[in-house]
Amino acid sequence: MPYNIPMERKLDFSTDEYYHVYNRGVEKREIFLNDGDEERFIRLLYLANSTKPFVFRDVQNLPLSQIRRGDLRTSIGAYCLMPNHFHLLVRETQEGGISTFMEKLTTGYSMYFNKKYKRVGPLFQGRFKARHVNNDNYLKYLFAYIHLNPLKIIDADWKEKGITDPRKAKEYLNKYPYSSYDDFLGNRRPERVILNKVTFPEYFETVHDFEEYLEDWLTYNEEFSPELTEKTPAPTLAT
Repeated sequence: MPYNIPMERKLDFSTDEYYHVYNRGVEKREIFLNDGDEERFIRLLYLANSTKPFVFRDVQNLPLSQIRRGDLRTSIGAYCLMPNHFHLLVRETQEGGISTFMEKLTTGYSMYFNKKYKRVGPLFQGRFKARHVNNDNYLKYLFAYIHLNPLKIIDADWKEKGITDPRKAKEYLNKYPYSSYDDFLGNRRPERVILNKVTFPEYFETVHDFEEYLEDWLTYNEEFSPELTEKTPAPTLAT
């Protein structure tokens, strides 16, 4: 599965282009301490991605599908939350959409987190990071990279040493609720409305195609390593 990843650069986001967006907690601290935190962030993924302002308490008990939004700031193709960081795969759908969306998302979550845990100061490690994805193979690869991230929770060295128990790994991914993995399995959960798959290439025509692709990366773990090119490693956010 050889290919080249574009060099990271100072980004000027462009409409209809794809980006891998990510950030982690300041000083690598955990930013999701319990289920309620992840659920809040995931709900904000939906609410903040809109031109329409919102007051969280007014919609906190409504199903996502019943919340009316304005025009989308960006299209979300995949996401994953980890204890101290997150990954998003997005497409800019309007000028300035990604920057505005990320500001609303991280500011809203930081205010919630600091109030809940009685802390002050920045929660995230500076401004969010982003990579322009202008390579089709790299774009497809990110669907595996993002969705396989949770395996680091149960096996931190799986990329370097390989998966020792593939069945256990798959079972863990199937039960991990804080990514869009479940949505690619075709399960109709409320969070599926966060994604806008039609604006991304249709790499996986069936659930089997998606599962097989991820299993290939698990099998060829050396090629999945972040060191995909000798010049440009894929982003790594160590715990």
